[in-house]
Amino acid sequence: MTTPYPIAPLGNRFADLPPAFYTRLQPTPLPAPYLVGFSDDAGASVGLPRPAGDDQDFLDIFAGNRIAQGSQPLSAVYSGHQFGVWAGQLGDGRAITLGDLPAADGSGRIELQLKGAGMTPYSRMGDGRAVLRSSIREFLCSEAMAALGIPTTRALTVIGSDQRVLRETPETAAVVTRMAPSFIRFGSFEHWYYNQRFDDLKLLGDTVLAQFYPELLGQDNPYQALLREVTRRTATLMAQWQAVGFMHGVMNTDNMSILGLTLDYGPFGFMEAFDARHICNHTDSQGRYSYQMQPRIGQWNCFALGQAMLPLIGTVEETEAALADYEAIFQAQHAALFHAKLGLRTQQAEDSQLLEALFAILQANHVDFTLFFRRLGDLQIGNPAHDEPLRDLILDRPAFNAWATQYRARLRAEDSDDDARRLAMHAVNPKYVLRNYLAQVAIEKAQQKDFSEVQRLQAILRRPFDEQAEFDRYADLPPDWASHLEVSCSS
Repeated sequence: MTTPYPIAPLGNRFADLPPAFYTRLQPTPLPAPYLVGFSDDAGASVGLPRPAGDDQDFLDIFAGNRIAQGSQPLSAVYSGHQFGVWAGQLGDGRAITLGDLPAADGSGRIELQLKGAGMTPYSRMGDGRAVLRSSIREFLCSEAMAALGIPTTRALTVIGSDQRVLRETPETAAVVTRMAPSFIRFGSFEHWYYNQRFDDLKLLGDTVLAQFYPELLGQDNPYQALLREVTRRTATLMAQWQAVGFMHGVMNTDNMSILGLTLDYGPFGFMEAFDARHICNHTDSQGRYSYQMQPRIGQWNCFALGQAMLPLIGTVEETEAALADYEAIFQAQHAALFHAKLGLRTQQAEDSQLLEALFAILQANHVDFTLFFRRLGDLQIGNPAHDEPLRDLILDRPAFNAWATQYRARLRAEDSDDDARRLAMHAVNPKYVLRNYLAQVAIEKAQQKDFSEVQRLQAILRRPFDEQAEFDRYADLPPDWASHLEVSCSS
């Protein structure tokens, strides 16, 4: 007899909204499910323990084969702009929300959503399935971003199956369980605005305010305050992405969280050989979502949300006022983060020139982004000979030497201490990020039913700032074959 997995009865706040907001449906069963990965940290955040062995009840719940007590499975409708073009109605094409559980820290409730759980009314000719490859990538990156301190949805588990699905080539299916206080998107507001359903738009706004921003309800114009706060969170998130070299790949308005979370991991990537124009999604032929464009697209998306919220806010002027601080917030956050990455305790007027000169060197020499900033923490003010591991990353040695002279002078100006600075810089410059080739190695092993590399990577990325000397090779420059890896919207 199967022992029930200890999951508390689920609630579902989203199901309290009218039926027009979603479709109730059952997940499509996944044959012969097996466990690929589980996040103890994500599980602990909602009181879910690691399953014991081949816990069939756990597998059935999170493969969509059994409905947990209290669950009201549903898929939400939303719309959005995709690559800057209005795409009309979209929705959860392969995601089914099971319900929500109380957060272990008492901060509210957390939704559990199965991604890859089968067709929904919003699948738009798709099969509603996710593949093992994309599920492992989302699982690992969600948890890696959380460990980096960047707001994100979380990933509880990946469940695999031998069921075949067709993408560019035949692959096996999988379901990833992702978690967030809410999966409401900018596109959720756009849906009601462009359908001129302003009562439903107001209901959505009131729900978001009451559940996630109750501190704004006392404002003279709560909807304007909501847009201002979402704009602030988005600008901050964009600065955080830039600081770790993260590229989302598909910053459509339907992939933007109303809570300022990193949402929908598809063709993402972490910057390796630095190129501000780098496009991590080979589907993005125009480079709309390149690294250098992300801050501007974040702002564009906030303006799209502002347009959708205009009937709630009241006037164009009030809406523009709520959006007005995006650039200043982004610049301030970006400056603060990069000052920390450079180990600078104070901000001086000439620092922008120092940073611009550094980025010019990184760009011209295609320097590995993560390795450079990590090794920069080992620089010693009075010992340029110690720079060799750092200098080895850069072809143009004279240019680096000239910059390093300026940098040392800047450090001396604030009486910087080598040891203290090293500790501070290593606490913000990760040694380990989810490079595409590392994910690819784990995926290829998992496709052979060897999940050891998924587990190893998960453990390493859980402590991205620690030395973990036994895993030094995971922080090395990528191998030559990695330059041929491509990720697309199906990834």
